[in-house]
Amino acid sequence: MRLIRLPGMYRPQADTRLLVSAYMDQGLAGGARTVLDVGTGTGAVAMAAAEAGGGDCRVTAVDISRRAVWTARANSICRRRRVAVLHGDLLEPVLGRTFDVVLANPPYVPAPTRNAPVRGPQRAWDAGRDGRLLLDRLCRQIPHVLRPGGSVLVVQSALSGVGATLRTLGSAGLRARVVAHSREPFGPVLTARAPYLEAGGLVEPGCREEELVVVRGDKHASHT
Repeated sequence: MRLIRLPGMYRPQADTRLLVSAYMDQGLAGGARTVLDVGTGTGAVAMAAAEAGGGDCRVTAVDISRRAVWTARANSICRRRRVAVLHGDLLEPVLGRTFDVVLANPPYVPAPTRNAPVRGPQRAWDAGRDGRLLLDRLCRQIPHVLRPGGSVLVVQSALSGVGATLRTLGSAGLRARVVAHSREPFGPVLTARAPYLEAGGLVEPGCREEELVVVRGDKHASHT
């Protein structure tokens, strides 16, 4: 999928492809009438969901970066897909609404700094010292925007703790499990950060691969 990408924007990579593939493989695309894409970036995942759903699927995309919002809106126009792109932090722009499916590719890379960056391209990947600054918030909030019987797919690196994601989604009332994974070579960000990851025991010395994982959470049909 060829998309417009403004300077400084996160380029869709292996995690985006894995999330879209899991959405198709899990059989969610056929039945979803409302889809939310959290952390949309260029809008790649939102565009894929809109194309899979045809004219019957309403797709909403959210990003905290105004540049990402402009980019995703431009791509939705160029690809003639009806995607509502909203500006805001995680789920805040859609609180009070519910969706059949939530797709999320949040920042998850462990970083030397405690807080998330407020500007710059690193905003798309840096997520605190353990990589869970956004993941934990997202997992706790997800049930509030899922309809009964709805599902969420979250893609992340194993470096940021898959077990923690499973536990947090479970504590929030969802049935959670890993549904897809792949091993990928480090890109430029992780390659530059390898000494920090090694020092923190997150990777073995000399390791330059990470495991990407898609976690699925399902809300019980009787939950309100």
